[in-house]
Amino acid sequence: MTRGFEPGDEGPAFLSLRTGTGETGRWSVRPDPERAGEHVLAQESEDPTSYRFPLYVLQGFAARDGSLSARFRSVRGEVDQAAGLVARLRDADNYYVVRANALEGNVRLYRVVAGERQQFAGADVPVSPGAWHALRLDLAGERFAVFLDGALLFTAEDGVFPAAGAIGLWTKADSVSWFDDLAWAPAAPDGPLSAGGV
Repeated sequence: MTRGFEPGDEGPAFLSLRTGTGETGRWSVRPDPERAGEHVLAQESEDPTSYRFPLYVLQGFAARDGSLSARFRSVRGEVDQAAGLVARLRDADNYYVVRANALEGNVRLYRVVAGERQQFAGADVPVSPGAWHALRLDLAGERFAVFLDGALLFTAEDGVFPAAGAIGLWTKADSVSWFDDLAWAPAAPDGPLSAGGV
């Protein structure tokens, strides 16, 4: 499954949620100024509440093992410039998220348990503001692999959320972030995590 974004995707296909406090996300599909006829999904709320994580969750779809990816662009933000992918989501307070941060220059993998964000892996790596990047999370049971722009950054293990759940997109605080090409591919039998690691 690969999904670009078109006008109307602000409707029933996706559900806007929020972890933490503050305003919920303001998601809209807008023309891509660099590609004629193409569109991007933008999170445009600039509420600076620090512990505020807008989510945009694909409805009617649940998955456990596979590869989740999207392109993102950090447009602006004073408190943060973050964009992420959500996997195995149970509800707005329980899920996995991998996120890239252009202000901090890193990629982090978290579990969110009862609304508390808990980092369990990460890497320091340049994330250019204003540029498009590709973020990918591979999941196989308790094993995870994180990629940025096609390069493997790190692997990790965690067993807090073993069951299938929803997938979606994520931002933080006042991050204005654009997304495109949300994709999910089922785990391949000979994929990089199938034999226990990369």
